[in-house]
Amino acid sequence: MADPKIAARRPAVLEVGAGTHAYCTCGESARQPFCDGSHAGGEFRPQMFEMADARTVALCQCKRTGNAPFCDGSHAGLSDD
Repeated sequence: MADPKIAARRPAVLEVGAGTHAYCTCGESARQPFCDGSHAGGEFRPQMFEMADARTVALCQCKRTGNAPFCDGSHAGLSDD
């Protein structure tokens, strides 16, 4: 599988409402960190996740987290190239 595009080198800290959400795994979405279907025709698929209630979360945008869709700080170890 190809590496996803790094959408940003910092998490998106935002209020996410209760319900099911589609997290972008390809990095191409214009609606980061959420999927907008930009992966169509490729090998990536959105990762669905459920929020029991609305709360502020840090969602990964570097696409290297080990705890998707949530940020685990992996962006801190990325090189600048």
